[in-house]
Amino acid sequence: MEVPKHVAIILDGNGRWAAQHKMPRNYGHTQGAKNVEVICREAWNLGIKYLTVYAFSTENWSRPQEEVAALMKLLRNYMKNCRKTAEKNHMRVRVIGDKTRLDADIQESIRDLEEFSKDQDGLNFQIAINYGSRDEMLRAMRRMLADCRAGRLAPEELDEGKFEEYLDTRGIPAPDLLIRTSGEQRLSNYLLWQAAYSELYFTPVHWPDFTKEELVKAIEDYNKRDRRFGGIKEG
Repeated sequence: MEVPKHVAIILDGNGRWAAQHKMPRNYGHTQGAKNVEVICREAWNLGIKYLTVYAFSTENWSRPQEEVAALMKLLRNYMKNCRKTAEKNHMRVRVIGDKTRLDADIQESIRDLEEFSKDQDGLNFQIAINYGSRDEMLRAMRRMLADCRAGRLAPEELDEGKFEEYLDTRGIPAPDLLIRTSGEQRLSNYLLWQAAYSELYFTPVHWPDFTKEELVKAIEDYNKRDRRFGGIKEG
């Protein structure tokens, strides 16, 4: 079985999972966060080199204030625990998204985690926080225009490769497989540039119930695809 080098996942269904179990939504988010660590370990054991998860989108700020506050508290705790996980599992952790809207202490925790794990040689784990692909591309274009005005970039130098250097995912390969849990079949403003040629896999399983077996199912489905680029079959 060919294992994709980079898998991206939209972690959907925490709230619905909680409702099914007659528990508050925040309990679903907590269980979902715990499952991230499990899937990171299983992904690496399967041979996946890069895993990128959609944790909090730019649109999530519009959720009820109480839920957003609970998610930020969960994020604070997760950043602390993730340092231990990164050390134990040799993960390099990077956060993509606009971190400037996050509270100062969360930004500091992110910087500490990224610095602490930058030389790890295991799974490359990317967490999308306050991330939206359109926002990412707009921020990239603003930095690019600033470099043009400052003379650091000539317009004729711009191509796809150069543009990718301004994205949050610079240095990270495009995802081979993008998975969305909980039954929705849309990208929801996630990695729109990077996923241009990704294989898409949608499962009705809610994220807290997404197991190694479900990940293997997605990879097996990926292996059935007849991947073609420009009319030429890959490989």
